[in-house]
Amino acid sequence: MSENEAVGSSGGLVPVTEGDWVGWSVWQGDAFEQRAGPFYEKREEDGTMVSAFQAEDRHMNGAGFMHGGCLMTFADSAIFTIATDELAGSHGVTMHLAGDFLDPARVGQLIEARGEVVRAGGKTIYVVGMIRADGTPVLSFNGIIRKITRR
Repeated sequence: MSENEAVGSSGGLVPVTEGDWVGWSVWQGDAFEQRAGPFYEKREEDGTMVSAFQAEDRHMNGAGFMHGGCLMTFADSAIFTIATDELAGSHGVTMHLAGDFLDPARVGQLIEARGEVVRAGGKTIYVVGMIRADGTPVLSFNGIIRKITRR
């Protein structure tokens, strides 16, 4: 098993049990995110959630910087991580996602997303956040999640 794999990879959020990402969890069963990332998440000691991944050559555009689509895909994943407590196990869909590109990210950098829920009520959750590459802000983002019921 590689460091990007986790035990119990049949679906859902599973803990990483070996490699550089021990102590983090990763979603299994979302083929698009697995190809784009994988994206990892964990709860910090203060209770906040953080998402992260390592920038690789495959994440870069023709100019050698991280592709904007990769950063937005990561932001889309991160809004759900940030809203973990408000989702409380529910499923959701992204109703809105916007981002402002601030600086390029490069191969080898640790890409992290942190943020906060600014409002949650009923079926709607509003999230704001920042993605940093080795601590440097590269994308500010905001999103709206709509809770849904699986049929």
